[in-house]
Amino acid sequence: MTGLGTALMLGRRGHAVTVFEQDGRNAGEDLDRDFFHWDRPRVPQAVQPHSFLAPVRTVLRTETPDVYADLLARGAREYHEFDWFSSHPPHRDGDEELVTLRTRRIVLEAALAAAVRRERTVDVRQGCPVRGLAIGDGRPPRVTGVRVGARTHRADLVVDASGRRSPVPAWLIAAGCRPLVVDSHRTGLAYLCRWYRLRADGPRDPGRVKTGSAAPFALAGVFPSDNDTFAVNLVLSTGDPTRGALTDPAVFEAAARLFPATAAWLDLDPEPQSPVLAMAGLDNRWTALADDAGPVVAGLVNAGDSLIHTNPTFGHGVALGLLAAQQLATHADRISADTLVYHRWTAQALRPWFDAQVTADRVNGQRLAESAPLSDRRAAARAACAFDDPVVMRARAQVRHLLRPADDAYGTDEVDRHVTAWLDANPDFSPESDGPTREQWVALIPS
Repeated sequence: MTGLGTALMLGRRGHAVTVFEQDGRNAGEDLDRDFFHWDRPRVPQAVQPHSFLAPVRTVLRTETPDVYADLLARGAREYHEFDWFSSHPPHRDGDEELVTLRTRRIVLEAALAAAVRRERTVDVRQGCPVRGLAIGDGRPPRVTGVRVGARTHRADLVVDASGRRSPVPAWLIAAGCRPLVVDSHRTGLAYLCRWYRLRADGPRDPGRVKTGSAAPFALAGVFPSDNDTFAVNLVLSTGDPTRGALTDPAVFEAAARLFPATAAWLDLDPEPQSPVLAMAGLDNRWTALADDAGPVVAGLVNAGDSLIHTNPTFGHGVALGLLAAQQLATHADRISADTLVYHRWTAQALRPWFDAQVTADRVNGQRLAESAPLSDRRAAARAACAFDDPVVMRARAQVRHLLRPADDAYGTDEVDRHVTAWLDANPDFSPESDGPTREQWVALIPS
């Protein structure tokens, strides 16, 4: 996704771009076939549920409005955070950005791929894996191109957008470059999801229900999506002994029905569209091509998951990737001359969101592994209050959509007053889960 976006934005600024894509297949016209029946072991997140945050919409509307229009035409839907309320509150600057795009990943990928194919300045080489880098002398050494088969393709700037399994770090070490700066944290979280489609002649409205529920040991969520599809998602510790049993569709669905958020959608009697799809072994990993001495290599930058790979709980991946793509396209000449310009921007603009994800995952991972209840009453009240109070919902949405850090959004006198007033009106509030007990959960698992 980041590679497609970077290529398109660079091409539209007049740069000659060559994309080397090792997969011989493109996201095409048959979205269901491509989504449900395309084996993509290098992109395990492709079939997992997505909700695209504000930066995705903002970047696309700014840089590629035709792609955004195509995305909506293919079935993606806009959801404003204030749609939860019966009416939106008086508008404030920035409220127009608080919009989630509800769609499967394949829909955005197809829209981007179609635009890239139309762009005359972009040459896409399908089925052409890069086998290495051409690296010249210098301090630091400079990447001058890529090796594909027996040929070397020269470039002023090489962008590594090959994902979390990128071979580039190993190539740089083998070439004698200084070690990359890698900060990696295993999440200890496992994901299981199943896709459904609403029946054409069946019920379609789950009512006013939140999209997420929680138990001390598991999280459940529903992802309304494009073309009447939606996903039900369960998250639990990788060490949970019940995890394997949940790959059985009957067990998975029975477990999902124990949570209010997902039960409301399953009560619509949808048609299952997939088996239970599992994903685990996830790291939060930051891979910087610069250290305290400066860039470890010139002429090369990384973007997307090869730069910043985050656990998908917050849905940051595509948003951060397209922000990096926009930055690269806007400042390509400066970055080609001095990659430190880009590295400094990533550290300032992207790194704080990585750190926030690491902190949240450490807390959530420990809580799920220990089946520990929520303990921070005020934080829990803030989360609950958001669904009653537009002021607090705005702060919550600003954080969720990568518009403001949590301390800034929640740390205002106005938000504090509204949360305090909500607690005064709900004196018996305690941070309880709305999901099942452990006993109810275990009773579903075959012995």
